[in-house]
Amino acid sequence: MSGDRIRKTSAMMTSPRCGAETRSGTTCRAPAVHGKARCRMHGGARRSGAPKGNQNARTHGAFTQDGIAERRAIRALLGETWELLRELDFGE
Repeated sequence: MSGDRIRKTSAMMTSPRCGAETRSGTTCRAPAVHGKARCRMHGGARRSGAPKGNQNARTHGAFTQDGIAERRAIRALLGETWELLRELDFGE
């Protein structure tokens, strides 16, 4: 009778837990990956996390001094253009 067996879960229950904060605000109760502080879903898996060399921080140039100066020049030119158009409309 396989239904009468008692499962030995003491080793599983005494293993270290993840402890990461879940969306509901409680702590994760999943077992931590061996040698890590987090479970497989919260960063304990191999090759998880940010890439080496901070590849996510590549700049696109929109907020460099040159990019900001270019946008200011374009806005100034557009302002002058609108002012000239207003003068031409009202001058007739």
